[in-house]
Amino acid sequence: MKIIIAGAGEVGYHLAKLLRKESHNIVLIDTRASILARADSELDLLTIHGNAYSISILDKAGVSDADLLIAVTSSETANLTIATIGKQLGAKKTISRVNSSEFHKLKDRLDLDKLGIDVVISPEELASKEIIRLLRRSAFSNAFDFEFGKLTLLGVYLEEGSSIIEKRVSDFMSFDLKNQYKVIALERNGIPIIPDQDFVYLKNDHVFFLCLPLGIEQIRELCGKQKLDVNNVMILGGGNIGFNSAKKLSRKKHVKLIESDSERCQELADTLPDTLVINDDGHNVHLLEDENISEMDAFIAVTGNSETNIMSCLVAKNHGVKKTIAMVENIDYINLSQTIGIDTLINKKLIAANNIFRYVRRADILNIAGIHGIDAEAIEIQVNENSKVTQKTIGELKLPNDVVIGGIIRNDEGIIAYPAFQIDANDKVVIFALPDSIKKTLAYFN
Repeated sequence: MKIIIAGAGEVGYHLAKLLRKESHNIVLIDTRASILARADSELDLLTIHGNAYSISILDKAGVSDADLLIAVTSSETANLTIATIGKQLGAKKTISRVNSSEFHKLKDRLDLDKLGIDVVISPEELASKEIIRLLRRSAFSNAFDFEFGKLTLLGVYLEEGSSIIEKRVSDFMSFDLKNQYKVIALERNGIPIIPDQDFVYLKNDHVFFLCLPLGIEQIRELCGKQKLDVNNVMILGGGNIGFNSAKKLSRKKHVKLIESDSERCQELADTLPDTLVINDDGHNVHLLEDENISEMDAFIAVTGNSETNIMSCLVAKNHGVKKTIAMVENIDYINLSQTIGIDTLINKKLIAANNIFRYVRRADILNIAGIHGIDAEAIEIQVNENSKVTQKTIGELKLPNDVVIGGIIRNDEGIIAYPAFQIDANDKVVIFALPDSIKKTLAYFN
């Protein structure tokens, strides 16, 4: 595919990096020469210096025969303009990043086709959905449901009390008598690993499972995690992410939201009648103590300052809060969560980039789950007639070493994959793969 990316910030740059691994023809446009120079040297793609809403720049990028135009600059107005102009100039499909939650909510009332925009992506909306998902499975660092929970991806850090620490993979498998779950990967010291039968689990390993519904509790108990019912939530930061999260959570939970700007506080109080809105600075430890932070089940820090978010989550942990989530601006921080003692770090730009990546994949890819802490993906694929994966058992398929078939959904029922299983046409298969092997693995599903 020929893909034009307007904006080489963290979203655009990460997207370009992902897409280059798929051997797509990428053109990256930005006004900042230094960032484009980095992309030239690291990503081996065509870069163009200039404003992407300029018709001459889009023409130079070859927009008339572009399969996809992705507008992800920091300006919502510029993105909408670029997508609209690009479609008029011949781009087959356009995606626009928007920041306004109001625009995202009204998109169904607008005729986007007339504007020339096929898809709008809101990083703030996606981040708030990620927070809700993480709180729903509060004992885990990752949680993603495939086919409404027929199969679930879970991440968990191994701490004191886990019965699988210092045990081999083969020993651990003996706990699972009914084939309810499967370890698909783990992360140790920042390195992703697909363990073999003799691999030994160690304390602080970040382990990723694919499981059936009955396997969730088994995994929690084996990994020594307490069951946590989240009823009391404190949110630091009243921007779009904090607002969206509070609005959704306050329907069933007790929510306190802290925001430093007094005018924004008044807006929040008017629009969030079921949320206690507090006007103060998150740097104030005494305020957090006065607001009974030790009685909170979860603490979510989503201000615009990464350091404030990290430090306030550490304060929350020190006061006994079981679940902490911090938003960070720097993608490089993502792998630090366990090292510094926070349950999960999220980056809205990374979430947005991974979400946009779904639209570049083939039509038979149903879902892609980014995995916190590992540069890898869990992908749900629809199996076509005469696909190579239907011609042999899973154990006989010569898949790349850094790929695991985790589970299958057949006739609306989840199944954990095992070597003798035969995949059939129309099955939905969930695989785990590191980036360099995704393209080769997808060829098996042709």
